[in-house]
Formats: sequence, C-alpha cells, structure tokens
Amino acid sequence: MATGADVRDILELGGGDSENTPISKKDIINSDKKKSKKSTETLTFKRPEGMHREVYALLYSDKKDAPPLLPSDTTQGYRTVKAKLGCKKVRPWKWMPFTNPARKDGAIFFHWRRLADEGKDYPFARFNKTVQVPVYSEQEYQMYLHDDGWTKAETDHLFDLCKRFDLRFIVIHDRYDHQQFRKRSVEGLKERYYSICAKLTKIRAPSGSDPKLPVFDAGHERRRKEQLERLYNRTPEQVAEEEYLIQELRKIEMRKKEREKKTQDLQKLITAADNTTEMRRAERKAAKKKLPQKKETEKPAVPETAGIKFPDFKSAGVTLRSQRMKLPSSVGQKKIKAIEQMLTELGVDLNPMPTEEIVHMFNELRSDLVLLYELKQAYANCEYELQMLRHRYEALAKAGTNSLASDGFGIDGQMGTVGTSSEEIKGEGKDQFIDVVGAAPLTPNSRKRRESASSCSSVKKLKKP
Repeated sequence: MATGADVRDILELGGGDSENTPISKKDIINSDKKKSKKSTETLTFKRPEGMHREVYALLYSDKKDAPPLLPSDTTQGYRTVKAKLGCKKVRPWKWMPFTNPARKDGAIFFHWRRLADEGKDYPFARFNKTVQVPVYSEQEYQMYLHDDGWTKAETDHLFDLCKRFDLRFIVIHDRYDHQQFRKRSVEGLKERYYSICAKLTKIRAPSGSDPKLPVFDAGHERRRKEQLERLYNRTPEQVAEEEYLIQELRKIEMRKKEREKKTQDLQKLITAADNTTEMRRAERKAAKKKLPQKKETEKPAVPETAGIKFPDFKSAGVTLRSQRMKLPSSVGQKKIKAIEQMLTELGVDLNPMPTEEIVHMFNELRSDLVLLYELKQAYANCEYELQMLRHRYEALAKAGTNSLASDGFGIDGQMGTVGTSSEEIKGEGKDQFIDVVGAAPLTPNSRKRRESASSCSSVKKLKKP
C-alpha cells in the first residue's frame, strides 16, 4: 500500500519530511495554490512597453548583474560577456627610453612601456626591411661590367644612391649628380642597374644551376610612357571624337547582329516552307501508289511541322485525344489570336470533334497557318524597309547627289529597281535588300509607319504624269 509520503510525492506537496504525518484535506485541495506560488517565484520581470530591448538589457539581465562599466568586445554565445573588474593590482607602466635599430645616428626617444618589457628590443624594428644591393670588386668590373657609355665612378655613384634610397628610382633620378656626370633618364638608370645585377647573378651562380636573372626592358618602358603622355595630352575635342566613334562602332555591331539574326530567321522560314511542301508532295505520291487497305490500329506517323511542334504523349496512362490538339506554351498570345482569326475566316470550328484523322489534320492546318503568319510578317517587314530605302534614295537624289551617276551608280544601275514595281524585286535582288535592312531597326509602331509609307508612295504615283 502507498504511504503518505508517496501520495505527497505524487501530488508534489511539501512537508514530506515526516513519513508518519497524516494527509489532511487542505493539503489535497490547496495543492494548485502551492504550485502557483513556486512558479511565481521563478518568474522574471517583463520589459516595460515603449522601452527598447538594448536599454532594458542594460538595466536588467537574467543573472541580475549590474551593467558593465567598460565596453567589451567578446562574442561568446548570444549575450556578450561583461567586463570583469577584479581587485587585482594593475600591471605597472614606466616612461623609459628606447632606440630604433633602423637609425644609424643613435637617436634616443622615450615612450610608455610595461615594466616587464624593460630592456627588450623595439617591437617595430622587425618591419625595417632593406634592399640587398650587390657589391662588385674592381676585378669583376673590369672583366664583366665594363661599358663604354658608363664610367666606373658613375656606376659607383649609381649603386651608392640605390643603396641609400632603397631602389626608389624616381628619388635616385632626382638626387643624381647631373653636373658631374651625364644627364640620364630613369629608364637608363634602371637598365644599367639591372644589367649589372643580372651579370653578377650569372657569374656568381654555382655551375650546373639555372639562376633567375632580373630583366628590365627599357624600350618597352619608354614606349609605355610616351603612350601615356599622348593620352594625357589629348584635347577635349579628341576625347569627344573618340567617344563618338566608340558609340558608332557599338551601333554598327548591334545593327550587324540584328541583320544576321533577321537573315537567319528568314532563311529558317524559307527552308521550313520548302520542307513542308516537299513532305506533302512525297505523302501524296505515296498515298497514290498505295492500294486501299484496311485501317491500321496503330497511330499514323505525324510528320514534323515547321510552324508548331506539338508534344507527343508517350507516357504511360490514360490520356484524352483532345489533349493533342492543345497548343504548346511556346506559341504566344499574338499567334494564338491570329490562328483563331484565320480559322474563323475559313469557317473552321475552333474546337472540332477530336477523332484521329481530325486531330492530325487540324494540327497540320494550324501549323501551316502559323508558318503563313510568320512569312507574312517577314514579307511586310522587308517591304517596309524597302520603302524606307526608296525614300532615302529619292531624298538623296533630290538633294543633288549627282556624283553617284558619274561613278556608274545611277538610277538605272544597281539601284535601278527603285523605279520598278515591288513584284520585279521579288526575284534575284531580294537577298541584297534583306542584307541591307539592318541599318533601320524596326520599332513596335512599324505597322503604322508601313501604312503611312505605302500611302505616301501611292500619292506620289498618282501625282506622276
């Protein structure tokens, strides 16, 4: 049997020190109140409304610590660790002298430093990096380093300045003694120094080794500085002309790309139309040769149309035949509206009964309609651009460009087709006009401009006697 202590333990009641004490009615009834008292003791204070979280964190934290006196930059966990200020002694600092090993004059300076670091070297002396300038003897100079354009005294003066100014050749050129020696350029000083370094490295290298020789191209450096000087001395007119030429070059490249794209698209349409006509002729010839046979249960092979490529439903499962009549997502809304308009003009139902033969013929019809629509668009664009070229030519002819006639490029020459009708241009000269049309890119309002151009041409024809 369960004792009183077990019952108190189950009900989470206090006062379970003595096992023999009986359980009263109040202990069982007031058990919830005792629990609430315990829970209220562990509750934390809520942040007042309107107070920012950062301000409240300074006033109160879970550990009820006082806000830090100094800012701390330690990120251990979510909360930043506060600075712990103890009662230990601060490390002593002392105002002491020091010398910099980089200086040769023995100057003494003073700074604050910890007492434990007294007597140590200056910590920033490790950043004193010097260039190792090679040293040559009299015998080496006479045997390997002799040059007719340089004397030994001038070479010694150059190497002394290189060692003094750490190969800063602009400073070396400024401090060079041009009165005692010949006037030298920066490239000449560099060339002499690096040629001597390369010769000494090659001489002093052990036999059988391949040392890395320093190389300096003085001619390239002179040409580079000349080009920079020319670039810097350009006038504002030259800069503006260069920018204009660069913009024109970009426009020419864009027009060339558009022209190539148009010719490719037109060639695709022409080849697609030729392929479809050839396939139709081949199908008709094969159908005439074949004898009337029973209908096969298998699906007839659908030829690939050039206008619309309908998806093949080859996946497993049940599919509706009407799904094969659905236009693919690659066909735009403009083409869909054009197809519907042409079907209504032809008197064809937009949603016919989806039998096997009707689906096949309906898809072929819509594919041909799309191909016809694209060919009409391409033809209209070419006609519009041809009209623009005609108007340009007429304007140039009226402006007095008679030099074309003297060069053999008159109205009856290569551009003699200007006076002819559009039907005569459809022949051999069509490719030439298509190649030229890239100079005038089409805009979204091309249809309106095309209509206005055609109306202008018709008015001009009426005015002619």
